[in-house]
Amino acid sequence: MFFSKKKIIFILFLLSLLVLSKYFSIIVYAADCDDKNGQEKVDCLQNKVNDLKGQAKTLSSQISIMDSQIRLTEARIETNKRQILDLTLDIDTTTKKISSLQDSLNKITEVLLNRIVATYQAGRVQPFEMLLSSRDASNLLARLNYLRIAQNHDKRLIYDVQQAKNDYTNQKDIYEAKKKKVENLKKQLEAYTVQLNQEKVNKQDLLSQTRGSEATYQSLLAQARAQLAAFSNFATSTFGTSLVPHKELSDEYGKYYNQRDSQWGNLLVNNDSSNCRGGPCTLARIGCLITSYAMVASRFGSSINPADVAVNSSNFWGGSADFMKPGPSANGHAVSYVADPSIQQLRDALSSGAAVIAGLSINGGPSSTHYSDHWVVLRSVDGESFKINDPAYQDAMNVSLNDHYSSWTIIEARIYR
Repeated sequence: MFFSKKKIIFILFLLSLLVLSKYFSIIVYAADCDDKNGQEKVDCLQNKVNDLKGQAKTLSSQISIMDSQIRLTEARIETNKRQILDLTLDIDTTTKKISSLQDSLNKITEVLLNRIVATYQAGRVQPFEMLLSSRDASNLLARLNYLRIAQNHDKRLIYDVQQAKNDYTNQKDIYEAKKKKVENLKKQLEAYTVQLNQEKVNKQDLLSQTRGSEATYQSLLAQARAQLAAFSNFATSTFGTSLVPHKELSDEYGKYYNQRDSQWGNLLVNNDSSNCRGGPCTLARIGCLITSYAMVASRFGSSINPADVAVNSSNFWGGSADFMKPGPSANGHAVSYVADPSIQQLRDALSSGAAVIAGLSINGGPSSTHYSDHWVVLRSVDGESFKINDPAYQDAMNVSLNDHYSSWTIIEARIYR
Protein backbone atom coordinates (compact mmCIF):
# COMPACT_ATOMS: atom_id res chain seq x y z
CA MET A 1 0.00 0.00 0.00
CA PHE A 2 2.86 2.34 0.85
CA PHE A 3 4.54 1.55 -2.50
CA SER A 4 1.29 2.21 -4.30
CA LYS A 5 0.95 5.70 -2.75
CA LYS A 6 4.53 6.55 -3.63
CA LYS A 7 3.92 5.42 -7.19
CA ILE A 8 0.81 7.58 -7.48
CA ILE A 9 2.66 10.62 -6.08
CA PHE A 10 5.50 10.04 -8.54
CA ILE A 11 3.09 9.84 -11.47
CA LEU A 12 1.36 13.06 -10.39
CA PHE A 13 4.76 14.73 -10.10
CA LEU A 14 5.67 13.68 -13.63
CA LEU A 15 2.34 14.97 -14.95
CA SER A 16 2.86 18.34 -13.26
CA LEU A 17 6.32 18.57 -14.83
CA LEU A 18 4.79 17.81 -18.22
CA VAL A 19 2.19 20.57 -17.84
CA LEU A 20 4.79 23.08 -16.66
CA SER A 21 7.15 22.16 -19.49
CA LYS A 22 4.40 22.86 -22.03
CA TYR A 23 3.61 26.17 -20.35
CA PHE A 24 7.21 27.33 -20.28
CA SER A 25 7.85 26.08 -23.81
CA ILE A 26 5.03 28.37 -24.99
CA ILE A 27 6.60 31.33 -23.20
CA VAL A 28 10.03 30.56 -24.67
CA TYR A 29 8.42 29.94 -28.07
CA ALA A 30 6.93 33.43 -28.16
CA ALA A 31 10.07 34.97 -26.68
CA ASP A 32 12.02 33.79 -29.75
CA CYS A 33 10.86 36.99 -31.45
CA ASP A 34 12.02 39.40 -28.72
CA ASP A 35 15.40 40.01 -30.36
CA LYS A 36 13.76 41.18 -33.59
CA ASN A 37 12.37 44.58 -34.53
CA GLY A 38 9.91 46.15 -36.92
CA GLN A 39 8.42 44.06 -39.70
CA GLU A 40 10.79 41.18 -38.93
CA LYS A 41 9.27 40.89 -35.44
CA VAL A 42 5.74 41.12 -36.86
CA ASP A 43 6.46 38.30 -39.32
CA CYS A 44 8.06 36.19 -36.59
CA LEU A 45 5.06 36.56 -34.25
CA GLN A 46 2.63 35.89 -37.10
CA ASN A 47 4.40 32.60 -37.80
CA LYS A 48 4.21 31.70 -34.10
CA VAL A 49 0.47 32.40 -34.04
CA ASN A 50 -0.05 30.27 -37.16
CA ASP A 51 1.98 27.40 -35.64
CA LEU A 52 0.01 27.56 -32.39
CA LYS A 53 -3.28 27.49 -34.29
CA GLY A 54 -2.19 24.18 -35.78
CA GLN A 55 -2.13 22.56 -32.35
CA ALA A 56 -5.05 20.71 -30.79
CA LYS A 57 -7.70 23.12 -29.47
CA THR A 58 -7.51 23.19 -25.69
CA LEU A 59 -8.12 26.03 -23.26
CA SER A 60 -4.41 26.43 -22.53
CA SER A 61 -3.48 26.42 -26.23
CA GLN A 62 -6.19 28.98 -26.97
CA ILE A 63 -4.95 31.29 -24.21
CA SER A 64 -1.44 30.93 -25.65
CA ILE A 65 -2.76 31.89 -29.09
CA MET A 66 -4.52 34.92 -27.62
CA ASP A 67 -1.38 36.00 -25.76
CA SER A 68 0.68 35.64 -28.95
CA GLN A 69 -1.95 37.47 -30.97
CA ILE A 70 -1.91 40.35 -28.48
CA ARG A 71 1.88 40.54 -28.74
CA LEU A 72 1.58 40.43 -32.54
CA THR A 73 -0.86 43.35 -32.58
CA GLU A 74 1.37 45.29 -30.17
CA ALA A 75 4.32 44.69 -32.52
CA ARG A 76 2.24 45.90 -35.47
CA ILE A 77 1.31 49.05 -33.57
CA GLU A 78 4.97 49.71 -32.70
CA THR A 79 6.04 49.15 -36.33
CA ASN A 80 3.22 51.36 -37.52
CA LYS A 81 4.24 54.20 -35.17
CA ARG A 82 7.84 53.94 -36.33
CA GLN A 83 6.80 54.13 -39.97
CA ILE A 84 4.67 57.20 -39.26
CA LEU A 85 7.59 58.88 -37.47
CA ASP A 86 10.03 58.09 -40.31
CA LEU A 87 7.60 59.34 -42.93
CA THR A 88 6.91 62.51 -40.93
CA LEU A 89 10.64 63.26 -40.91
CA ASP A 90 10.82 62.52 -44.63
CA ILE A 91 7.91 64.88 -45.25
CA ASP A 92 9.69 67.62 -43.31
CA THR A 93 12.82 67.11 -45.44
CA THR A 94 10.76 67.09 -48.63
CA THR A 95 8.97 70.28 -47.58
CA LYS A 96 12.34 72.03 -47.17
CA LYS A 97 13.47 70.74 -50.57
CA ILE A 98 10.27 72.05 -52.17
CA SER A 99 10.80 75.45 -50.57
CA SER A 100 14.40 75.56 -51.79
CA LEU A 101 13.40 74.47 -55.28
CA GLN A 102 10.69 77.11 -55.36
CA ASP A 103 13.24 79.84 -54.56
CA SER A 104 15.66 78.47 -57.13
CA LEU A 105 12.92 78.25 -59.75
CA ASN A 106 11.86 81.84 -59.09
CA LYS A 107 15.46 83.16 -59.43
CA ILE A 108 16.21 81.21 -62.61
CA THR A 109 12.89 82.25 -64.13
CA GLU A 110 13.64 85.90 -63.33
CA VAL A 111 17.07 85.65 -64.98
CA LEU A 112 15.54 83.96 -68.02
CA LEU A 113 12.91 86.67 -68.39
CA ASN A 114 15.63 89.34 -68.27
CA ARG A 115 17.62 87.48 -70.90
CA ILE A 116 14.54 87.17 -73.13
CA VAL A 117 14.12 90.97 -73.00
CA ALA A 118 17.83 91.53 -73.70
CA THR A 119 17.79 89.02 -76.56
CA TYR A 120 14.76 90.70 -78.04
CA GLN A 121 16.48 94.09 -77.93
CA ALA A 122 19.69 92.67 -79.36
CA GLY A 123 17.73 90.89 -82.06
CA ARG A 124 16.59 94.28 -83.39
CA VAL A 125 20.19 95.10 -84.48
CA GLN A 126 20.66 93.98 -88.09
CA PRO A 127 23.90 92.19 -89.12
CA PHE A 128 24.77 95.03 -91.51
CA GLU A 129 24.36 97.59 -88.70
CA MET A 130 26.64 95.43 -86.52
CA LEU A 131 29.22 95.43 -89.30
CA LEU A 132 29.07 99.19 -89.70
CA SER A 133 29.20 99.84 -85.97
CA SER A 134 32.26 97.63 -85.42
CA ARG A 135 35.63 99.35 -85.13
CA ASP A 136 37.43 96.65 -87.08
CA ALA A 137 37.25 92.97 -88.03
CA SER A 138 38.57 91.88 -84.66
CA ASN A 139 35.83 93.84 -82.89
CA LEU A 140 33.18 92.33 -85.18
CA LEU A 141 34.39 88.79 -84.45
CA ALA A 142 34.40 89.50 -80.72
CA ARG A 143 30.83 90.78 -80.83
CA LEU A 144 29.67 87.78 -82.89
CA ASN A 145 31.41 85.41 -80.45
CA TYR A 146 29.74 87.18 -77.52
CA LEU A 147 26.38 86.76 -79.27
CA ARG A 148 27.04 83.02 -79.73
CA ILE A 149 28.01 82.63 -76.05
CA ALA A 150 24.89 84.56 -74.99
CA GLN A 151 22.70 82.29 -77.12
CA ASN A 152 24.27 79.14 -75.59
CA HIS A 153 23.82 80.64 -72.13
CA ASP A 154 20.15 81.32 -72.89
CA LYS A 155 19.67 77.72 -74.04
CA ARG A 156 21.25 76.55 -70.79
CA LEU A 157 18.93 78.81 -68.82
CA ILE A 158 15.90 77.37 -70.59
CA TYR A 159 17.13 73.84 -69.76
CA ASP A 160 17.77 74.78 -66.09
CA VAL A 161 14.28 76.26 -65.78
CA GLN A 162 12.72 73.11 -67.22
CA GLN A 163 14.85 70.90 -64.95
CA ALA A 164 13.91 72.99 -61.90
CA LYS A 165 10.25 72.66 -62.82
CA ASN A 166 10.61 68.88 -63.16
CA ASP A 167 12.42 68.62 -59.81
CA TYR A 168 9.78 70.75 -58.17
CA THR A 169 6.97 68.62 -59.63
CA ASN A 170 8.71 65.39 -58.58
CA GLN A 171 9.21 66.58 -55.02
CA LYS A 172 5.58 67.70 -54.85
CA ASP A 173 4.48 64.24 -56.03
CA ILE A 174 6.73 62.60 -53.43
CA TYR A 175 5.32 64.90 -50.77
CA GLU A 176 1.70 64.08 -51.67
CA ALA A 177 2.42 60.33 -51.83
CA LYS A 178 4.10 60.33 -48.39
CA LYS A 179 1.37 62.49 -46.92
CA LYS A 180 -1.27 60.05 -48.20
CA LYS A 181 0.72 57.10 -46.83
CA VAL A 182 0.87 58.73 -43.39
CA GLU A 183 -2.90 59.24 -43.45
CA ASN A 184 -3.40 55.55 -44.32
CA LEU A 185 -0.97 54.46 -41.61
CA LYS A 186 -2.81 56.57 -39.03
CA LYS A 187 -6.09 54.90 -39.99
CA GLN A 188 -4.36 51.53 -39.75
CA LEU A 189 -2.98 52.48 -36.34
CA GLU A 190 -6.49 53.30 -35.14
CA ALA A 191 -7.72 49.93 -36.40
CA TYR A 192 -4.84 48.05 -34.72
CA THR A 193 -5.52 49.88 -31.45
CA VAL A 194 -9.19 48.90 -31.55
CA GLN A 195 -8.17 45.33 -32.42
CA LEU A 196 -5.71 45.17 -29.51
CA ASN A 197 -8.32 46.37 -27.04
CA GLN A 198 -10.80 43.83 -28.41
CA GLU A 199 -8.25 41.00 -28.16
CA LYS A 200 -7.65 41.80 -24.49
CA VAL A 201 -11.41 41.89 -23.84
CA ASN A 202 -11.84 38.57 -25.68
CA LYS A 203 -9.20 36.91 -23.51
CA GLN A 204 -10.88 38.12 -20.34
CA ASP A 205 -14.27 36.99 -21.65
CA LEU A 206 -12.89 33.52 -22.41
CA LEU A 207 -11.38 33.22 -18.95
CA SER A 208 -14.65 34.44 -17.43
CA GLN A 209 -16.80 32.06 -19.48
CA THR A 210 -14.66 28.98 -18.83
CA ARG A 211 -13.35 29.85 -15.34
CA GLY A 212 -10.26 27.85 -16.20
CA SER A 213 -12.28 24.69 -16.93
CA GLU A 214 -11.17 22.64 -19.92
CA ALA A 215 -14.53 20.84 -19.93
CA THR A 216 -16.41 24.13 -20.14
CA TYR A 217 -14.19 25.31 -22.96
CA GLN A 218 -14.73 22.13 -24.94
CA SER A 219 -18.50 22.39 -24.38
CA LEU A 220 -18.55 26.00 -25.65
CA LEU A 221 -16.32 25.03 -28.57
CA ALA A 222 -18.76 22.25 -29.48
CA GLN A 223 -21.60 24.80 -29.49
CA ALA A 224 -19.56 27.03 -31.78
CA ARG A 225 -18.95 24.08 -34.09
CA ALA A 226 -22.66 23.29 -34.14
CA GLN A 227 -23.46 26.88 -35.15
CA LEU A 228 -20.91 26.75 -37.97
CA ALA A 229 -22.34 23.42 -39.11
CA ALA A 230 -25.78 25.03 -39.38
CA PHE A 231 -24.35 27.81 -41.58
CA SER A 232 -22.47 25.33 -43.75
CA ASN A 233 -25.47 23.01 -44.09
CA PHE A 234 -27.66 25.81 -45.49
CA ALA A 235 -25.00 27.19 -47.84
CA THR A 236 -23.84 23.88 -49.27
CA SER A 237 -27.30 22.33 -49.56
CA THR A 238 -28.57 25.43 -51.39
CA PHE A 239 -25.58 26.46 -53.50
CA GLY A 240 -23.09 23.59 -53.29
CA THR A 241 -19.52 24.87 -53.40
CA SER A 242 -20.05 27.26 -56.31
CA LEU A 243 -18.69 30.80 -56.26
CA VAL A 244 -20.06 33.84 -58.07
CA PRO A 245 -18.11 36.40 -60.14
CA HIS A 246 -16.88 39.44 -58.23
CA LYS A 247 -19.06 42.52 -58.57
CA GLU A 248 -18.94 46.04 -57.17
CA LEU A 249 -22.53 46.72 -56.08
CA SER A 250 -23.83 49.53 -53.89
CA ASP A 251 -26.80 51.83 -53.39
CA GLU A 252 -27.94 54.45 -50.88
CA TYR A 253 -27.67 51.90 -48.05
CA GLY A 254 -24.02 51.08 -48.67
CA LYS A 255 -22.05 48.31 -50.35
CA TYR A 256 -23.48 44.90 -51.16
CA TYR A 257 -21.23 41.88 -50.56
CA ASN A 258 -21.76 38.20 -51.33
CA GLN A 259 -20.15 35.51 -49.19
CA ARG A 260 -19.61 33.37 -52.31
CA ASP A 261 -17.75 36.12 -54.16
CA SER A 262 -14.81 34.63 -56.09
CA GLN A 263 -12.53 37.27 -54.59
CA TRP A 264 -12.83 35.81 -51.08
CA GLY A 265 -15.25 32.84 -51.14
CA ASN A 266 -12.50 30.25 -50.61
CA LEU A 267 -10.76 32.22 -47.84
CA LEU A 268 -10.50 30.37 -44.51
CA VAL A 269 -12.27 32.23 -41.72
CA ASN A 270 -9.84 33.06 -38.89
CA ASN A 271 -7.45 30.59 -40.55
CA ASP A 272 -9.64 27.80 -39.13
CA SER A 273 -8.71 24.68 -41.06
CA SER A 274 -11.07 22.38 -39.15
CA ASN A 275 -14.01 20.65 -40.77
CA CYS A 276 -17.22 22.67 -41.14
CA ARG A 277 -19.71 19.94 -42.01
CA GLY A 278 -17.90 18.25 -44.85
CA GLY A 279 -15.50 20.98 -45.87
CA PRO A 280 -13.16 23.77 -44.78
CA CYS A 281 -14.50 26.76 -42.84
CA THR A 282 -14.50 29.19 -45.78
CA LEU A 283 -16.46 32.39 -46.25
CA ALA A 284 -18.56 30.72 -48.94
CA ARG A 285 -19.66 28.06 -46.46
CA ILE A 286 -20.06 29.93 -43.18
CA GLY A 287 -19.61 33.62 -44.00
CA CYS A 288 -23.22 34.86 -43.93
CA LEU A 289 -22.89 36.69 -40.59
CA ILE A 290 -19.41 38.01 -41.43
CA THR A 291 -20.58 39.29 -44.82
CA SER A 292 -23.71 40.87 -43.32
CA TYR A 293 -21.54 42.65 -40.76
CA ALA A 294 -19.29 44.01 -43.54
CA MET A 295 -22.36 45.42 -45.30
CA VAL A 296 -23.55 47.15 -42.11
CA ALA A 297 -20.03 48.55 -41.55
CA SER A 298 -20.10 49.98 -45.09
CA ARG A 299 -23.38 51.71 -44.28
CA PHE A 300 -21.54 53.60 -41.54
CA GLY A 301 -18.70 54.61 -43.85
CA SER A 302 -16.23 51.76 -43.39
CA SER A 303 -14.33 50.36 -46.37
CA ILE A 304 -13.78 46.86 -44.94
CA ASN A 305 -14.96 43.86 -46.94
CA PRO A 306 -15.72 40.28 -45.80
CA ALA A 307 -12.10 39.23 -46.30
CA ASP A 308 -10.89 41.97 -43.94
CA VAL A 309 -13.34 40.78 -41.27
CA ALA A 310 -12.45 37.10 -41.77
CA VAL A 311 -8.72 37.51 -41.12
CA ASN A 312 -9.09 39.60 -37.96
CA SER A 313 -8.78 37.06 -35.13
CA SER A 314 -10.28 39.46 -32.57
CA ASN A 315 -13.66 39.00 -34.30
CA PHE A 316 -13.94 35.30 -33.43
CA TRP A 317 -14.54 33.14 -30.40
CA GLY A 318 -12.03 30.76 -28.91
CA GLY A 319 -9.80 30.38 -31.96
CA SER A 320 -12.70 29.08 -34.04
CA ALA A 321 -14.44 30.60 -37.07
CA ASP A 322 -17.47 31.48 -34.91
CA PHE A 323 -18.14 35.24 -34.96
CA MET A 324 -18.12 36.84 -31.51
CA LYS A 325 -21.39 37.62 -29.74
CA PRO A 326 -22.44 40.43 -29.87
CA GLY A 327 -19.36 41.08 -32.02
CA PRO A 328 -17.34 44.19 -32.89
CA SER A 329 -18.82 47.65 -33.33
CA ALA A 330 -19.44 48.84 -36.89
CA ASN A 331 -17.12 51.77 -37.58
CA GLY A 332 -17.78 53.21 -34.12
CA HIS A 333 -21.45 52.20 -33.86
CA ALA A 334 -21.99 49.97 -30.84
CA VAL A 335 -23.80 46.66 -31.17
CA SER A 336 -26.31 44.94 -28.91
CA TYR A 337 -27.47 41.33 -29.13
CA VAL A 338 -31.16 40.41 -28.88
CA ALA A 339 -32.37 36.83 -28.53
CA ASP A 340 -35.80 35.98 -30.02
CA PRO A 341 -36.66 39.58 -31.01
CA SER A 342 -40.25 40.46 -31.80
CA ILE A 343 -41.12 41.84 -35.22
CA GLN A 344 -42.11 45.10 -33.53
CA GLN A 345 -38.69 45.37 -31.87
CA LEU A 346 -37.03 45.06 -35.26
CA ARG A 347 -39.41 47.58 -36.85
CA ASP A 348 -38.74 50.06 -34.05
CA ALA A 349 -34.97 49.61 -34.40
CA LEU A 350 -35.09 50.27 -38.14
CA SER A 351 -37.39 53.25 -37.66
CA SER A 352 -34.91 54.78 -35.21
CA GLY A 353 -32.15 54.62 -37.81
CA ALA A 354 -30.36 51.58 -36.40
CA ALA A 355 -28.78 48.92 -38.62
CA VAL A 356 -30.01 45.38 -38.02
CA ILE A 357 -28.60 41.93 -38.85
CA ALA A 358 -31.08 39.08 -38.36
CA GLY A 359 -30.40 35.40 -37.67
CA LEU A 360 -32.91 33.10 -39.40
CA SER A 361 -33.88 29.58 -38.43
CA ILE A 362 -35.57 27.22 -40.86
CA ASN A 363 -36.97 25.12 -38.00
CA GLY A 364 -38.34 27.93 -35.83
CA GLY A 365 -37.16 28.95 -32.37
CA PRO A 366 -36.40 29.69 -29.66
CA SER A 367 -32.73 30.60 -29.87
CA SER A 368 -31.99 28.66 -26.69
CA THR A 369 -32.66 25.39 -28.49
CA HIS A 370 -32.03 26.30 -32.14
CA TYR A 371 -29.14 27.69 -34.12
CA SER A 372 -29.48 30.33 -36.81
CA ASP A 373 -29.07 28.73 -40.23
CA HIS A 374 -28.44 32.02 -42.01
CA TRP A 375 -27.97 35.75 -41.37
CA VAL A 376 -29.18 38.68 -43.49
CA VAL A 377 -29.20 42.47 -43.26
CA LEU A 378 -32.62 43.98 -42.54
CA ARG A 379 -32.76 47.24 -44.49
CA SER A 380 -36.33 48.50 -44.09
CA VAL A 381 -39.90 47.53 -43.25
CA ASP A 382 -41.75 46.06 -46.24
CA GLY A 383 -45.43 45.67 -45.34
CA GLU A 384 -45.60 42.69 -42.99
CA SER A 385 -42.02 41.75 -43.84
CA PHE A 386 -38.65 43.39 -44.51
CA LYS A 387 -36.41 44.40 -47.37
CA ILE A 388 -33.01 42.76 -46.98
CA ASN A 389 -29.48 42.40 -48.30
CA ASP A 390 -28.91 38.65 -48.57
CA PRO A 391 -25.24 37.62 -48.62
CA ALA A 392 -25.96 34.18 -50.09
CA TYR A 393 -28.11 34.64 -53.19
CA GLN A 394 -26.35 36.35 -56.09
CA ASP A 395 -26.95 40.12 -56.40
CA ALA A 396 -29.64 39.94 -53.68
CA MET A 397 -29.53 43.64 -52.79
CA ASN A 398 -32.69 45.27 -51.42
CA VAL A 399 -34.88 42.22 -52.02
CA SER A 400 -37.85 40.95 -50.03
CA LEU A 401 -37.25 38.63 -47.07
CA ASN A 402 -40.21 36.61 -48.35
CA ASP A 403 -38.44 35.81 -51.62
CA HIS A 404 -36.63 32.88 -49.98
CA TYR A 405 -37.43 32.93 -46.26
CA SER A 406 -41.18 33.42 -45.90
CA SER A 407 -41.51 30.41 -43.57
CA TRP A 408 -38.31 31.02 -41.60
CA THR A 409 -38.16 32.53 -38.12
CA ILE A 410 -35.95 35.38 -36.91
CA ILE A 411 -34.48 34.03 -33.68
CA GLU A 412 -31.53 36.44 -33.19
CA ALA A 413 -30.63 40.02 -34.01
CA ARG A 414 -27.60 42.27 -33.76
CA ILE A 415 -28.56 45.94 -33.64
CA TYR A 416 -26.06 48.70 -34.37
CA ARG A 417 -26.74 52.25 -33.16
